Amino acid sequence: MAFENITLEKGMYGVPGKNFTQVLEELDGSQNYAGTPFAGLDAYQRQLKRFGIRVSGANCDTVEKFFISSQSAALFPEYVARAVRQGMEMASSLPDIAATVTKIDTLDYRTVQTATASDQKIEDPVAEGAAISETVIKTAGSLVTLHKRGRLIVSSYEALRHHRLDLFTVILRQIGAYIARRQMKDAVDVLLNGDGTNTGITVTALTAAPTYNDLVTLWGKLSDYNFNTILAGTTALQALLKITEFKDAQASLNIKGAGKLITPLGATLIHVPSMDAKKIIALDKNCALEMVQAGDVLTDYDKLIDRQMERAAVSAVAGFAQIYGGAAQGLSY
Repeated sequence: MAFENITLEKGMYGVPGKNFTQVLEELDGSQNYAGTPFAGLDAYQRQLKRFGIRVSGANCDTVEKFFISSQSAALFPEYVARAVRQGMEMASSLPDIAATVTKIDTLDYRTVQTATASDQKIEDPVAEGAAISETVIKTAGSLVTLHKRGRLIVSSYEALRHHRLDLFTVILRQIGAYIARRQMKDAVDVLLNGDGTNTGITVTALTAAPTYNDLVTLWGKLSDYNFNTILAGTTALQALLKITEFKDAQASLNIKGAGKLITPLGATLIHVPSMDAKKIIALDKNCALEMVQAGDVLTDYDKLIDRQMERAAVSAVAGFAQIYGGAAQGLSY
């Protein structure tokens, strides 16, 4: 097979703007395997097949299988990155609140601002010769703040070499889940406090736990947008679920059948344990927030290959910016 002729080396991880799998795909394109037993596998998965490495299942290999040669060892950092990425995807609610994801290859990024006068969002037909209302788009006044979130894996090769890869995958997925939760906290902080250019959302203070009437009022404040998502910490979420209107048959069916927390107003409830205990954010997920990612999951690939996991960092760099400041509103009590 063509992929057997590829020489694997750690330098493949340092190609600007490309991850390891993308570099492999350029050398060994998946389109060449249509109609073969390798169809459906990407270039990295074919390399695992080449070296006979099974990373999951009842008969998966142990960690030491990656280190039978210098070339197979070069596959290990990508295995780590993929497992962490899986954990991020499994634990993350960011796709439910980010209107768009911008991927960049630098640590400096300046988004755009949009502004439309509040009395011009819904207007009468434009009269002949009259000016059309403006939506002003301009470069933001400050850079998007990016945060590096991750974990340092401190272990020895001897401690892990005889353990199955599916067990190590569980550990790596939990690292990914941690990163996803921290990124969710960063997103909430931007909504509440602003992104350096915008000042953050309006938060209405209540004197007691929110009622259904309070949510209806919040819905009215988002009348220019779609009220489709509610973020709440543990205490606030418990208070919402105790509201009588949240106990109707349809809401109960969604919770029991699909595991989704749906409000009577049609908005999806998202549990954010890191939020302040008594704060609630309502938003239009389609236009409130931009997520900015600097690269993919990052690994200390040289340490993972040469030192076999001794004090190797796994991380991801991301930040958030508000798109339409009025697309989110908050409550506190």
